[in-house]
Amino acid sequence: MSSILIVGCGYVGTRLARQYLEQGQKVLGLTRSAAGLARLEAAAIAGVRRDLASDPLDDLPWADSLVVHCAPPPASGVEDPLTRRLVETFAATGSPRRILYLSTSGVYGDCAGRWIDESHAVRPTAERSRRRWDAEETLRRWSHASGRELVILRVAGIYGPDRLPLARIRAAAPMVRPEQSPYTNRIHVDDLVTLCQVAMERAPGGAVYNACDGAPSTMTEYFQAVAAAAGLPGPPLISLEEAGSRLSEGMLSYLSESRRLRNDRMRTELGIALRYPTLADGLRAILGAEGASVPSS
Repeated sequence: MSSILIVGCGYVGTRLARQYLEQGQKVLGLTRSAAGLARLEAAAIAGVRRDLASDPLDDLPWADSLVVHCAPPPASGVEDPLTRRLVETFAATGSPRRILYLSTSGVYGDCAGRWIDESHAVRPTAERSRRRWDAEETLRRWSHASGRELVILRVAGIYGPDRLPLARIRAAAPMVRPEQSPYTNRIHVDDLVTLCQVAMERAPGGAVYNACDGAPSTMTEYFQAVAAAAGLPGPPLISLEEAGSRLSEGMLSYLSESRRLRNDRMRTELGIALRYPTLADGLRAILGAEGASVPSS
């Protein structure tokens, strides 16, 4: 049985590790912080604290392992030196048998709201997306040179328990009017965890999948749906012109891209049946216990 290393064992990785452990698999989670290590220990997950930028990595069991790479790139720049350093480590330790990399759907850039699949050209514009594309390319070079397998998930916005914009909604932070809001895509964390495991087991080497529920909406509709499900007032609405002076640089960056992701390949090639195929399904599971009403669409 191959060892499973989860690099960047945070919100998604911890849930994935628990699932593997319940199935009797051997898992090691890597985390950068003391708080992260304490969280893994509390969940009975074997963990080590390592900073990919500076800590020794060559004493870990990389050779012939299965690696789920969830670690985010640095917060600035257009390259991912952390993934490059990880790949350099394999030259000394031996390569994993397979890497599953959690990238971002942001690598497609702005698609003007069109429906796109994995064959669409990659044109990242935001620096955060260019860093992820750099990581993808680094891992492709590693796979080609080593003969080992790489599978990439281009992940949409992740939501789930403790991962909803409730604080922003309660603060009455504004959003742009729905007719001016870009399309965004998402996936419930439980469905992403299932997809990670299935892709690790079944996906052909070199495969790329959009990780999304296939039911996009505008960004503003998303915030409105979360607010309604939680029984909160919806966000105040402003024009796109007003947004330039009232929203954060990060939010404005997200507003500059619009696309609708298809998930046909994930469903047909991997046989994935989503537990939460719509946002309403996911919000009902997260917030329904509190008795909040959930929109039907």
